[in-house]
Amino acid sequence: MYSINEVIDHDVAAQIVEDFGFIAKVAEDKEGAARLGVSSEGEDPTELQSRSPVVTILGHVDHGKTTLLDAIRNTRVAAGEAGGITQHIGAYQVEYNGNKITFLDTPGHAAFTAMRARGAKVTDIAILVVAADDGIMPQTIEAIDHAKAAGVPIIVAVNKVDKANANPDKVKQQLVERELVIEEWGGDVIAVEVSALKGEGISDLLENILVVAEVAELKANPNRNAAGVVVESRVDKSRGPVATVLVQAGTLRIGDYVVAGSYKGRVKAMLNDLGKRIKEAGPSTPVEILGLDGVPDAGEFIEVADDEKAGRQMAEAKTQELQTQARGGGTLEDVYSRVETGEITSLNLILKTDVQGSVEAVRQALEKLNTEKTRVNFVHSSAGSITENDVTLASASNAVVIGFNVQSEPGARSLSRQLDVNIKQYGVIYTLVDDIESALKGMMEPTYKDVVDGEATVRAVFNVGRNTVVAGFYVNSGKIARDAEIHLLRDKEQIYVGKITSLKHFKNDVREVATGLEGGLTLEGFKDFEEGDILEPHRREKIEVK
Repeated sequence: MYSINEVIDHDVAAQIVEDFGFIAKVAEDKEGAARLGVSSEGEDPTELQSRSPVVTILGHVDHGKTTLLDAIRNTRVAAGEAGGITQHIGAYQVEYNGNKITFLDTPGHAAFTAMRARGAKVTDIAILVVAADDGIMPQTIEAIDHAKAAGVPIIVAVNKVDKANANPDKVKQQLVERELVIEEWGGDVIAVEVSALKGEGISDLLENILVVAEVAELKANPNRNAAGVVVESRVDKSRGPVATVLVQAGTLRIGDYVVAGSYKGRVKAMLNDLGKRIKEAGPSTPVEILGLDGVPDAGEFIEVADDEKAGRQMAEAKTQELQTQARGGGTLEDVYSRVETGEITSLNLILKTDVQGSVEAVRQALEKLNTEKTRVNFVHSSAGSITENDVTLASASNAVVIGFNVQSEPGARSLSRQLDVNIKQYGVIYTLVDDIESALKGMMEPTYKDVVDGEATVRAVFNVGRNTVVAGFYVNSGKIARDAEIHLLRDKEQIYVGKITSLKHFKNDVREVATGLEGGLTLEGFKDFEEGDILEPHRREKIEVK
């Protein structure tokens, strides 16, 4: 049962309408849809002001991510976390030399990418933590690939340099192998040696974060309606739904009516990262808010609506928009059509193989297919089974997952169906390479040649009705097809090029008229036929890429 004041969702409404013999159509709320997401495009440049950078810390487990954040905040949170693993996502703001920096404390690159898969660009800078005694590990490689796929500047924090067996130079060499060349070696990646445990090098790290942020010229309009991203949410037994929100533009205030995905409500209370109640929060500020009627997912956009009615419309528009964005990397088979529409320019792949040696072999075989016009882009490649994390990254990066002699983990398959991510598995390398080559050929801008399919002579001209003129013709050679482009020649001069609007053999509509047969046709926008005119049917034929 629904009361008169309740809102019925679209699926239920559609079912009810259908029972009455009608079809429900969703009215497009252009204004609401246009407001989805956070962008400074179209903003008055005079309204834009500098904002604090938002930083995410990524890296291999036990390399000191949480300890580093702990050292930055100068509070002891690491000791209270089970097994040293971050228990839930939070967001914290620190001040250094009069400048604020916002840190997102995530469990790792999986959460980082899950948010991006929902369309949310949350992070300005990624800090990659690598232990100087361990070096680059599999999870480090994944973190690098996730940050690269997001297009986020990377600063490397070489941690645990105080250990006796620390070897920072080895780490730097391994970074070069992953195409991260540090500044002192002539590259553009900043690397800072730190000891999170002893608090050494932290000021250098913060200084470099501010330098990268200054170069990026991060700005937002604090005077518009607030918009941002849900970083984390949960249900509190005493307070109800609680959402950690990163305000990205505008200023969020107590009493604002907000929409986060399909949930909405009025902001009843707002707490900063220290747990203190505040009345407003500007760009790059993380806050916990109370008042939503449900728990939105991490990565959902959150926006302020003008009123409750506008809020309901925005919630509906957001739900539809997120549904259209849910499609992942597509399939190898649809690569050609997606390039035709300009949706993609290279084929993004996530490659998983049985052993590390196979990774290099498959990569080398596929990289040989690259040309000036087309290329394979490896978003991530490693040995091991296909995981949910691979599927999430594929969804965020518009990539296809390629498996060679490996299986998909339980959950990865179901997630791939949920996110509409294509997983292709192979046992023979030649089949794999052939499939990718076919996709790449489709990705090349097709070239066409003009083919003349025949010739016909106009033998009679008929006026049918007031505005229709039919040319009766005889096919001398080849054929006249309904979908052909007709070139009409008179005295060897071309006087018309256009489409056939109708084609008949006697009184029957036909698809084509073959050699030695007679027919009649009308042309789009042309009536001035004369006996003796020559009709040449042309078609464009795609030249196969060799």
